[in-house]
Amino acid sequence: MHFERQGYACIAPSWPSKFGAPEQLRNQHPDANIASNRLESLIHYFATIIYALPYPPVIIGHSLGGLVLQLLLQRGLGSAGIAIHSFPVLNSIPLKFSAIKMCWECMDIFSSTHKSYMISFKKWKNEFANGMTCERQKDSFYKYATPESKLIIRDTLKCVGEINFTKPHAPLLFTSGGYDQFIPAEMNYKNYLDYKKGPSTTEYMHFRYHNHLVFENFVCREQADFIIRWLQALT
Repeated sequence: MHFERQGYACIAPSWPSKFGAPEQLRNQHPDANIASNRLESLIHYFATIIYALPYPPVIIGHSLGGLVLQLLLQRGLGSAGIAIHSFPVLNSIPLKFSAIKMCWECMDIFSSTHKSYMISFKKWKNEFANGMTCERQKDSFYKYATPESKLIIRDTLKCVGEINFTKPHAPLLFTSGGYDQFIPAEMNYKNYLDYKKGPSTTEYMHFRYHNHLVFENFVCREQADFIIRWLQALT
């Protein structure tokens, strides 16, 4: 792993009820256990993991994980945070249709919350893996796509998903991608600007050729190297 080669000890805990391989989780869809996950319990789950560590970690979150890390920093956890193409927090969502459209399908508001949501390959290739070859889009779908809880997505639009932007927090970096069709760069930039109201270090970096599936993109090393340099500059 690239970060481990730079001397970082890395852990990547699975989300609750999502401990199997992606293919196994897809075969179990719809999964009532995954469907029951909530945002507040997810934050508590990761907070418990962080408290068990010998020192405050750097927290990195991608997409919905980027929102979770912001809420963890809000609770005073972590030595730094990197929000990669992050979901915006509730009080930073732009008041326009495209912002709600971003997660409307995932919320699936008229369906049962006892069943998990599974992204379609069409949405995956158009909004996550756009700009990649068809073969790589297929490979990435089978490698990463898993069912998700509709309740977690709906919870992002409730008070649990709010941030007090004036409260001090650990250094925070936002990154965005010019090819990201799922979380447009302007969303991440607005989220970053809201933090500038506060006293803590908050920075932003835009990567023109990155899509939402940045870790599978051929230019992902560019973003990883920037994050490492940013972390090194903090010490």
